[in-house]
Amino acid sequence: MAKHVIQSKRGAPPQGAYSQGWRAGDFVFVTGTGPVDPVTGKLTGDTIEQQTERTIDNLAAILEADGVSLSDVVKMTVHLSDTSLFARYNQVYARRFSRPYPVRTTVGSDLGHSPGMLIEMDCIAYSVQKSKKASGRNRPRSKARNKSK
Repeated sequence: MAKHVIQSKRGAPPQGAYSQGWRAGDFVFVTGTGPVDPVTGKLTGDTIEQQTERTIDNLAAILEADGVSLSDVVKMTVHLSDTSLFARYNQVYARRFSRPYPVRTTVGSDLGHSPGMLIEMDCIAYSVQKSKKASGRNRPRSKARNKSK
């Protein structure tokens, strides 16, 4: 199974010793990301709605860097700084993802490592990896059978 790292300048830059994403075979793993502006590297948005939008934008940018989209996401993990924000965050989430929705776990977490951060999300997507060997000159040749004996 082939694997490679995924990097996107359109997604939030890593704030520590981790990669934005990895493809392993047909699965794409995107790191926990929050509402960080990819240009400034600073937290953006004052409301859970604004922060949820930016966070999903960051996830989408990382996925798109490997030719994958939000519609390919099969698993989401969401951390909220305050679980009373669930209904408001869920309204944005339900608009940005389509049915059938990915499976999801949403938990309350201490996000104090980034003061003001209300949400952090990570995801796993499934998208069949396009093989370079299946096209062009590297395509396996079929052997012709000799029907006459």
